[in-house]
Amino acid sequence: SKLAALFKHPLYNIPIPEVTEKDKLFVVNPMEKFSLRSSGSDEWISSSKAETLLPTGKTAYDTYPSWLKFHVGINRYELYPRQDPLMPILLQDLATQRIVSSVQKSGGTQLKLIMTFPNYGQALFKPMKQTRDQETPVDFFYFSDFERHNAEIAAFHLDRILDFRRIPPVSGRLVNITKEIRDITTDKKLAKTFFISPAGNVCFYGECSYYCSTEHALCGKPDRLEGSMAALLPDKTLAKRRSWRSPWRRSYHKSKKAEWELNPNYCAQVRETPPYDRGHRLLDLIDMAVLDFLMGNMDRHHYETFEKFGNDTFLLHLDNGRGFGTHSRDEPSILAPLRQCCSIKKSTYLRLQLLATQPYRLSDLLREALATDPLAPVLAEPHLRALDRRLGKVLGVVGRCLAG
Repeated sequence: SKLAALFKHPLYNIPIPEVTEKDKLFVVNPMEKFSLRSSGSDEWISSSKAETLLPTGKTAYDTYPSWLKFHVGINRYELYPRQDPLMPILLQDLATQRIVSSVQKSGGTQLKLIMTFPNYGQALFKPMKQTRDQETPVDFFYFSDFERHNAEIAAFHLDRILDFRRIPPVSGRLVNITKEIRDITTDKKLAKTFFISPAGNVCFYGECSYYCSTEHALCGKPDRLEGSMAALLPDKTLAKRRSWRSPWRRSYHKSKKAEWELNPNYCAQVRETPPYDRGHRLLDLIDMAVLDFLMGNMDRHHYETFEKFGNDTFLLHLDNGRGFGTHSRDEPSILAPLRQCCSIKKSTYLRLQLLATQPYRLSDLLREALATDPLAPVLAEPHLRALDRRLGKVLGVVGRCLAG
C-alpha cells in the first residue's frame, strides 16, 4: 500500500506541539460516563443524571459513539490525528448507520439534508447532481456550477494525503429516497416537493435559492440516490466558529474583477492586515489555495476557525463541492496567494515534492484512498491524472519564487 508507506514517511510523522487542556476544543472528565438524555433531545449529559443508554466500556471514553470521539479529539492543531484508529469506524458509520431523521439544511444555493443517526450523530448529505464523467461546461461561471457529491468525498481524502487534516470526514452513501428521506422527514416544506417522474422514479427538489425546482429535481433509480455524508462539526452553541472572508475572494460578478486580480502587489497589503500580519495564518491560507488548485475549486469565498483557539489555529476547509469539475483545463488564478506572496510552509513544500515522486505519486495515493469508499470509483481517471499535472505547476510556481 502506497498510502500506508506515505503515512510512515518521516514528513508525515512530524510531531504536533504538546496539547494542553486549553488546546482542546472540549475538556472532558475521563471518569464521567456520558449518556444520551432519554427525553429524545440530542443533548449529552453525565450519567449521574440519567440512565446510561449505551453499553459501558472499560473507560467513559469507550461509551462514546464515534462522532462524539471525533468531536472530543479536536484540538488547536488538528481536526483529527494522522494515525487515527477512529477514522475507518467513523467513515463506516457515515456509510451504514440507520438514518432516523432527514431534514433540509437551511440556506445555501443548493439542496442539502441533515441526517440523524440513532446515536444522535449527524451528517450533511449532498445528493448526486451529475455523473463522474461530466465536466463543467466551459461557458459556466464558477458561481453557477453544480456542487458535486463525489468532490466532497475526494476533497476529504486529498486534504488528508496533503497532511492538512482540515476537512471533516466524508463517506459516500447510497440512500433510499423513499425510506430514508420521504417517509421519515418532519420537514413539511421538503415533504411537499416529492413526486414520481414520468419514468416512474421517486424525485424531490426541496427549497433553496437556485437549483430547487421541478427542472432541477433529484431523482432516484427508482428510489436509490448517491450522495456524500459529511460528519457534522460540533454544534455552534457548544463550539463557536468564526467565519472569515478570504482576501482572495472572487467578485461573484459576471464582469467585475476583484482587487487581487488587478493589483500584482496585493499581497503586501494583506501582510499588513490582521490576522495575516503575524503567526501562520497567511501560510495556512496558501495551503488552502494549493488544495483548491489541485481540485480546481474556485469557490472559496470564506473559511472558518474555532473561536476558542483565537487566531493561532488551523483553518477549516469546508464546502468543497465545486471541486473536481474540470480535468481538461487548470485555473491558474486559484494559486494567486502563492504566486503573489511567494511564501509557503517548508513542511508543505517538502510534502508536495514527495508527492511528485514515483513511489508516492499523488494520483496513485488518492486512487487507493478512494477505492475503499462505498461509491468507488469516486473520480473518473482523467481527474486523478490532472492532479499530477497540477502538482507540477504548484512546484513550478514555488521554484520561480525561490529563483526570483
